[in-house]
Amino acid sequence: MGLHPLEFSECYLDSPSFRDKIKAHEAELDKTNRFIKELYKDGKNLISATKQLGMAQRKFAQCLGEFQFEYIGDAKTDDEKCIDESLREFSIFLKNLEDQRELMMRNITETLMKPLEKFRKDHLGIVRAERKRYEKETEKYYSSLEKLLNMSAKKKEPQLQEADVHVEDMRQHFQEESLDYVCKLQEIQERKKFECVEPMVAFFQTVFTFYHQGFELAKDFDHYKRALQINIQNTRNRFEGARSEVYELMKRIKEAPQEYRQTSPISCEGYLYVQEKRPPPFGSSWVKRYCTFVKEQKILHMVTFDHRSGGKIGETESVTLKSCVRKTTDMLDRRFCLDLDITDRPGTVLTVQALSEDDHKFWMQAMGGKEPIGHYLERTYSKERGIDAQLDDVGLSFVKNSISAIETRGINDQGLYRIVGVSSKVQKLLSLMIDEKSNEVDLSTCVDWDVKTITSALKLYLRSLPEPLMTYGLYKEFISPAKGGSPESRIQAVHCLVHKLPERNRQVLGLLMKHLANVAAHSKQNLMTVANLGVVFGPTLMRPQEETVAAIMDLKFQNIVVEILIEHHEKIFADAPESCPLSLAAPVFSAPTRQSKKLSRQNRPLAVYNPQALDIQNVADSSSLATDETSMGSNESVSSQSSSASASETPAERSDHAPLNSSLSTGSNSRAAATPWSTAGASGESPPAATTPASDKEKPEESVTGRKAKAVYPCEAEHDSELSFHVGAIFNAVTQSREPGWLEGELEGKRGLIPENYVEML
Repeated sequence: MGLHPLEFSECYLDSPSFRDKIKAHEAELDKTNRFIKELYKDGKNLISATKQLGMAQRKFAQCLGEFQFEYIGDAKTDDEKCIDESLREFSIFLKNLEDQRELMMRNITETLMKPLEKFRKDHLGIVRAERKRYEKETEKYYSSLEKLLNMSAKKKEPQLQEADVHVEDMRQHFQEESLDYVCKLQEIQERKKFECVEPMVAFFQTVFTFYHQGFELAKDFDHYKRALQINIQNTRNRFEGARSEVYELMKRIKEAPQEYRQTSPISCEGYLYVQEKRPPPFGSSWVKRYCTFVKEQKILHMVTFDHRSGGKIGETESVTLKSCVRKTTDMLDRRFCLDLDITDRPGTVLTVQALSEDDHKFWMQAMGGKEPIGHYLERTYSKERGIDAQLDDVGLSFVKNSISAIETRGINDQGLYRIVGVSSKVQKLLSLMIDEKSNEVDLSTCVDWDVKTITSALKLYLRSLPEPLMTYGLYKEFISPAKGGSPESRIQAVHCLVHKLPERNRQVLGLLMKHLANVAAHSKQNLMTVANLGVVFGPTLMRPQEETVAAIMDLKFQNIVVEILIEHHEKIFADAPESCPLSLAAPVFSAPTRQSKKLSRQNRPLAVYNPQALDIQNVADSSSLATDETSMGSNESVSSQSSSASASETPAERSDHAPLNSSLSTGSNSRAAATPWSTAGASGESPPAATTPASDKEKPEESVTGRKAKAVYPCEAEHDSELSFHVGAIFNAVTQSREPGWLEGELEGKRGLIPENYVEML
């Protein structure tokens, strides 16, 4: 796990864990600042001391190789992986040049030093100033809050109201400062990835230009450099998209902060001042504690935390609540107080003070306060919809109409789908087209509506659906394969998930992907590559139900999914996959010690594997099947960056898991409905599972000439030429068949075909 995302909603709770997250982000930026300063210093040494070039160059290379970018979230895109590895690649390259003494440094000031120093001063320096202001506002707010809470309730009402208004203004100002600071921290964390690496690319290009001796090495490095530039551009594009979404979310939270207060049906949390009584004559004191109340168990966890003491966290104390009663001001000269009857301390009443009247009502409601409350906090999730878009026949007709018009009139328009139309015209067109009474307009021939208005209306229609086209329910499953695995496993997972979509959703999505593939095919004219289209349509086609910063950080993975759909739309939308992984979020399982053999004849498996006989505990660790991915980037999109990684595999190796996967994905005989000869499981018996000895993994493949073999997996024949058998069956006179991946042998007096990787030789 990298750095935790800083949720805007946490700015209102200001919890200890939130402050720890902020510290982690600040420490990472300090590390980046130190790295840039060190890099700058080393660069000056290279310019001023050519006699010490070798030593300075090696130190510079070492500095690059040891630094690693931290990232927000739980996974990196292929572009970010390449950017993360880029500094190490640069380090190796520099060392090679030093060994050959072919490298000479020129123009380093303009290409490397100034951009890095500018980034450090203009961005990292601003963050430091913001940090000081944030700490100052923290001190001011909590000092004012304590002063307010210590005021006597007997003061005149105008004085109390004036004090309340003052602290409320201070609170709003502090929370706004907190929101701005959190937003700035995360923006710089994302920005540094390309701001630090891009000057390095320019620096290397300068080196290649001026030194003839490094020409050959520069020529070899050129491919990687180009791929990295694409990685940087893709990352920059995703950064811009994510930043706009973050600012929109921050704006909505500023307008209605109570709607985004973090609450759950399980627990509620926030700060309370707890009265600690002392023996006479010392009286009592009030200590600020961060409290979490678990509703079902009625347990209140309290941890001491003072923002002004460096954020030091005290020990956690837990008590069980019996009842909660509001404490009136005639009993205690403090407002917003509650008396808590504690079960594990008979006769003991714990008095706590909330931070405001609203906060007081919140805790009363959460703890089941006895006094009736005028109103409770409610969270409203309703969103106004200006347009009633539905995925019905009218909507499908509009999609087809729009696609036809765009491909007829504007397929070569530069910035297609990126350049938006006038909002009022877009809404008017969409309202017209989804009206059943007036949706007969042929946009292909109607010149009243320009292309950018049509593209914007199509995107608005997809965004206005009650549920995203790729559904809320499948969002996490679609995102998961984009975060890891080989290109083949990503495509397979997305292929399977697409066929889990409702029929109408899949139909519309297929039409759209075919259209976007056509748009990308004209990218030389319209400049809309697959990667650019992924940025545009990622948030439009899929999004989570909950709006958080963490969800926005997943935008880059949404783009990858859309890129896969565009690049492989013919395969994905043609037919349902024959087999799917047991878990789409994890690598595919494989039976133990099965050698890679091709089990196909005329493009279909001849034997059906019975999954009921598989002992899952004996299945090989799925991690052994994960393909090592060394992605170097793509000229189009990240989804195909490593598509050539498996080119070295033979077709037999790629089809190794076909029988097992097809069975596990369905939990039954996946061929039974399609082939009348399949009778697996008809008898209702489930033979015991068998495992192959681990030592067999190390045995070399032996020739098969008239030997005996033992079945390690059960099989039901699909044709008369094949043998059916259970685990443990012994075959005689086993020989190699002419069919690739098949053997011939005798069982109970009958000779027939046997799948080679269903048996082990004796």
